[in-house]
Amino acid sequence: MILPIYLYGADVLRNENKDADLNDKEAILKLIEDMKETLKVADGCGLAAPQVGVNLNVVIVDGRELTETYDYLHDFFRVMINPVVLEESEETCEYSEGCLSVPGVYAEVRRPAKIKVEYYNENFEKVVEEFDRFGCRMVQHELSHLEGNLFVDNISPIRRKMIARKLQAISKGSVQTRYKSKR
Repeated sequence: MILPIYLYGADVLRNENKDADLNDKEAILKLIEDMKETLKVADGCGLAAPQVGVNLNVVIVDGRELTETYDYLHDFFRVMINPVVLEESEETCEYSEGCLSVPGVYAEVRRPAKIKVEYYNENFEKVVEEFDRFGCRMVQHELSHLEGNLFVDNISPIRRKMIARKLQAISKGSVQTRYKSKR
């Protein structure tokens, strides 16, 4: 089922999230399937459960459509249940980010260049994986949602001031999306 994506200003994006109950596999797999369908229709590269109104620690990241720019992402698709960042590099890098919950807004965000994450995949197997380059960026962006943070929380004050009107319009519902959305 295609779910609405909650937009900037919606409380669900800032609420505390809890770990998914690994004993309730059927519910988790249904959520993941719905998130996959929603992401495909929205034409994004990642989605966190809070973005579809569910305050659970579940994300999906899909870089396969970005291979024209980042050829190493040709098979980059991850489902992450209850992810935990184990390590972050001191080295950082900056990329322009956007978000389905903040449509039409893009900004440079500085994040660690490499991270190590422990999570359960959609087969409920524990995985420990290191990420770098743009795959790392996508994973960090989605994991931030699980902490109630949006990429616009991590931009410079001057840039934030420059986009304040856009953010206000989004939070008031004065924005159109090409996908099903909700305020």
